[in-house]
Amino acid sequence: MTNTPVNSDSLPTTLSGAAATAASHPELDNWRSLPIAQQPTWQDDPGYSAAIAELSMVPPLVFAGEVDVLRSRLAEAAQGKAFLLQGGDCAETFEAATADKISARVRTLLQMAVVLTYGASVPVIKMGRMAGQFAKPRSSNDETRNGVTLPAYRGDMVNGFEFTPESRRHNPARMVRAYHTSASTLNLIRAFTQGGFADLRLVHHWNKGFTSNPAHSRYESLAREIDRAVRFMDACGADFEALKRVEFFASHEALLLDYERALTRVDSRTGQPYDTSGHFLWIGERTRDLDAAHVDFLSKVRNPIGVKLGPKTSPEDALALIDKLDPNREPGRLTFITRMGANNIREKLPPLVEKVTASGAKVLWVTDPMHGNTVTSPNGYKTRNFDDVMDEVRGFFEVHDSLGTFPGGLHVEMTGDDVAECLGGADPVDQDAFVEGYESVCDPRLNHMQSLEMAFLVAGALSRRS
Repeated sequence: MTNTPVNSDSLPTTLSGAAATAASHPELDNWRSLPIAQQPTWQDDPGYSAAIAELSMVPPLVFAGEVDVLRSRLAEAAQGKAFLLQGGDCAETFEAATADKISARVRTLLQMAVVLTYGASVPVIKMGRMAGQFAKPRSSNDETRNGVTLPAYRGDMVNGFEFTPESRRHNPARMVRAYHTSASTLNLIRAFTQGGFADLRLVHHWNKGFTSNPAHSRYESLAREIDRAVRFMDACGADFEALKRVEFFASHEALLLDYERALTRVDSRTGQPYDTSGHFLWIGERTRDLDAAHVDFLSKVRNPIGVKLGPKTSPEDALALIDKLDPNREPGRLTFITRMGANNIREKLPPLVEKVTASGAKVLWVTDPMHGNTVTSPNGYKTRNFDDVMDEVRGFFEVHDSLGTFPGGLHVEMTGDDVAECLGGADPVDQDAFVEGYESVCDPRLNHMQSLEMAFLVAGALSRRS
């Protein structure tokens, strides 16, 4: 996934011989005896053992060397020397794992990253909510329609979206399909990011199409500055061959511990376990209980770990999570992804940042401005207002500016398609557009244009800050 060479010593032991099985390592299975939330009911399914056995034998989706590169990049972001851009679908689907849709998402993230890089004057770490984001926590175990109650849809890794008993059954074979879909997605992303698709000049040309829309005319000034910078680099003989390739990392919420445990491997260099389902894994707001299964399991693997923190998080909660997940205070190990809501961010975030900073921990602070701003539109769709999303981003920057700390990244649910799921934007989406343009099976996403508008707005804030 990265353009950093990965030598054979950095590959997990699972690539050859009898070692090609799930990691056998002390304490990796402690989570099985702990309280666990948001899990499927499929252990008694006759296909469960076969699915776990197969996942325990397949090649890793990512390699330990790549994970280590990402940890070093995130350490730089925690020091204000880089910025994390993390984005993608709320919940990937098997049906949408097509070349066109994957390329559109990658393209949008690359476009956003170019704008943010110019604004921040630091490298932007590019990370997709991709190749593994097939499971979602739900507020209810069941869904009722017209008097019929069935299990809630928990993502394609667990069950289907179609409202039928067969589709909604928790099917462990779907974990295997999720693995293979993730593998094909990663293969395509590697081809895009290493084969010229990420050429800086091409990506900048795409952004010219965005600013040519009269609705986005206020961003033309920044676009012209970027254009001059690119032409200056070209005139100076910059190595654009090197700029045709980028590092791109994959992330997802580590929700289904059956899947994560089966894909954990031991690295031959260090003897340490890595969860090879993705480079970066995060723990959700609903599963971050300190003494429960998710925190325990992810405390045992070497991947960089994120934790979602909502408005009810106390400073004591944050410090306890650091002690559990990052006891050695290792830069790049732990990312706090705050999802407070626009109305809460300026009040709830400062005490957390102050206490964590005073403790000496080197966490990376990232804002998720999506999940705390979900509302229902008058015509019944789950949505988000673009203005609320951007207000939370502004609040995030304001808090860090006031405390002298680093606002290190942006975590968004977005797509490269022209869907209509979030209200507003300079070229506004209204609720009437939902009838034809709402495609998400779970949470509303920023569309292609709204995502780029966010990038230009954040770039302006980063430019003023730098």
